[in-house]
Amino acid sequence: MAEATRTSTINRSTSETDIQLSLDVDGTGQSSIDTGVPFFDHMLTLFAKHGRFDLEVKVKGDIEIDFHHTVEDTGIVLGQAFREALGEKRGLFRYGSGLFPMDETLVQVALDMSGRPFLEYRGPENVPHIGDKFNFTLVEEFLRAFSFNSLCNLHVQIQYGRDPHHMAEAVFKGLSRSLDDATTIDDRIIDIIPSTKDVL
Repeated sequence: MAEATRTSTINRSTSETDIQLSLDVDGTGQSSIDTGVPFFDHMLTLFAKHGRFDLEVKVKGDIEIDFHHTVEDTGIVLGQAFREALGEKRGLFRYGSGLFPMDETLVQVALDMSGRPFLEYRGPENVPHIGDKFNFTLVEEFLRAFSFNSLCNLHVQIQYGRDPHHMAEAVFKGLSRSLDDATTIDDRIIDIIPSTKDVL
């Protein structure tokens, strides 16, 4: 039978970041987020809320240098947490996709919990910082770290948009909603790995 709980707790410490993260895939969207980067906290909070994931994240990073290590390393640990929590991936729908609007912005997300990591990201160049601190390129860095550590095939395209906050928010919401679909258990195949290879 499928695993009774799909949870994970990971602690990762390097010379650049110290991260404590707990995930419940089958949650209700509750979260406690403290990365030291307010905009990133906002993105992870809505990621949890819209994906119905219970998520606790505590990060101490070298944000006095910049936000790169904190954002990338959190993506690494969150990806590892999903990989661990999903186990053999028995009964998964496996795929998730959709179009996600945010005011003037439209983002397309498609993903496959395939066990073969890949990121295809397409977005506008030279997007202004969000506020005066959060470099928009960190959105792609987070996605790459997450996809390669969750072993997820992830495609994200910002089809259009003007406001960098809206574009980032639509990406995180689209990722979480697509993940919720992909990680949902299909009762018809509850004890079956959804692959002709019998492994993911």
